[in-house]
Amino acid sequence: MSFTTRPTLRGTFGMVSSTHWLASQSAMRMLELGGNAFDAAATAGFVLHVVEPHLNGPGGEVPAIVATADNPTPRVLCGQGVAPAGATIEHYTSLELTLVPGSGPLAATVPGAVDAWLLLLRDHGTLPLRVVLEPAIEYARNGHPLVPRVTETVAKVQSLFEEHWPTSAELWLQGGQAPTGLFRNEAYAATLERLVSEGEAAGADRVAQLSAARKAWSEGFIAEAIDGFSRLPHRDSSGGDHGGLITGADLAAYEAHWEEATTLDWNGHTVAKTGAWGQGPALLQSLAMLSELGDVDLASAEGVHTTVEVMKLAYADREAWYGDGDVPLKSLLSPAYAAERARMVGREATYELRPGSPDGRAPRLPSVAAGNHSTDASVGEPTVARDGVTRGDTCHVDVVDRWGNFISATPSGGWLQSSPTIPSLGFCLGSRAQMFWLEDGLPASLAPGKRPRTTLTPTLVLRDGRPVLACGSPGGDQQDQWQLLFLLRHLGAGMDLQEAIDAPAWHTTGFPSSFYPRETEPGNLTLESRLGPAIREDLINRGHVVVESDPWSLGRLCAVRREADGLLSAAANPRGMQGYAVGR
Repeated sequence: MSFTTRPTLRGTFGMVSSTHWLASQSAMRMLELGGNAFDAAATAGFVLHVVEPHLNGPGGEVPAIVATADNPTPRVLCGQGVAPAGATIEHYTSLELTLVPGSGPLAATVPGAVDAWLLLLRDHGTLPLRVVLEPAIEYARNGHPLVPRVTETVAKVQSLFEEHWPTSAELWLQGGQAPTGLFRNEAYAATLERLVSEGEAAGADRVAQLSAARKAWSEGFIAEAIDGFSRLPHRDSSGGDHGGLITGADLAAYEAHWEEATTLDWNGHTVAKTGAWGQGPALLQSLAMLSELGDVDLASAEGVHTTVEVMKLAYADREAWYGDGDVPLKSLLSPAYAAERARMVGREATYELRPGSPDGRAPRLPSVAAGNHSTDASVGEPTVARDGVTRGDTCHVDVVDRWGNFISATPSGGWLQSSPTIPSLGFCLGSRAQMFWLEDGLPASLAPGKRPRTTLTPTLVLRDGRPVLACGSPGGDQQDQWQLLFLLRHLGAGMDLQEAIDAPAWHTTGFPSSFYPRETEPGNLTLESRLGPAIREDLINRGHVVVESDPWSLGRLCAVRREADGLLSAAANPRGMQGYAVGR
């Protein structure tokens, strides 16, 4: 029997897995109160804003994939905000910028997370808004225990806060130091309470309340506060002081929405992802190529090499073809194209980006892919540099209830280090616009009203037309790489949830990062040291630039599952000692 750090939880009532134990338990409370998976996930989402503020916030975004017990067809909830009306390439280049900054108000897209959670509750929830938001309000008002990474993050950007972002310093510094212990954000608690009150003013009908709350967010007091603060000049990662572009009109014009999922049939399952405005189809491309190559042994150097080379090909296509627009996705996911790409996997490591030519189209890569690279490879999840450059990270939550409702959601953005705190609201805007290119003619080029090509990528899996698995991970560009290993182990090799999550992980950064300053690390293969010296040496001999990470440092999967007989299961990543699954 394989070693696991924890048991895979099993039961019949409901299962939650998230990146923070307070979010998981708060979501479970909604199930205990009679709510469904969507009530529970929304509660977790708002609690994550409070307890993981360095990884997500109300000013950020959330994509999710859902399937209901009544309608198992997976649908995507798009809570990814768009570029504001004033966000043109010309505006940024007039400021002598060649990249969108990685932090500061100029990097913000329209916040999408809160409207998406409220839309989910309106269309699929059952509990009153006050009940769903009660845990988040409680933790914000009366305090919650800070995880060490929050303290570390604030300490790294302390000088930025003190010298340039005074409203952030006021909230996040206690006696001139990064906070520890119990932390309160009373301004955000008041924001949530007012959101509930304005919803309840619409009457007793739950749907009317949620519609009123959405309007208070997009056209009321929150939009007014964002409009009045966002365009004030503040220091950003370019080294200059710039004002943002978001206006109240941008918030009023934006609505979260539903759309069809992108799917691939693989190994007797149907894997559902977002469209190519996110990186999710790269996972599908990887699975399609691996189907052409046959079984891979992930405990061998050959298996590590093969998965990494496949990932490089998929991510090269991401760079050349993915974005919010006309993407040849059907051709990219076709068996013929997968076979063509799979034949490019050889015995030696590759260093160059090799996008394909679906439908005979000539690929075009951003100019940064040609020569801007770093030799300092990342050795774990994205972090915050000491100069305040945000490289982002993310949260995740999966829920399945006793009726068979499923949701996989990946909240992110609006990190406390993204941009200055809006003092009356208790949160800041996000910095997702850093994922746009300031070059014309690319799928991910900046344009007003366009979604950035995000790294956020939840996953839902079906078998025989019914949802059986929801999973996902934080980790920026690594999200789909770590999910690929999990799916190969769980759905391919038959490992149970916890065993597949605990197994050693690896990834490559041999493509332009989605995060400022968009560096590339050709040939990189970062792996957990648990893989052992023999595998490491074999990979070095194949030409990989191997970076050995700590034994438990890569991959942060969450997962829930439902069997045909109603048996539920859940597991969560032990790395970082923060993510937990709960259920019964």
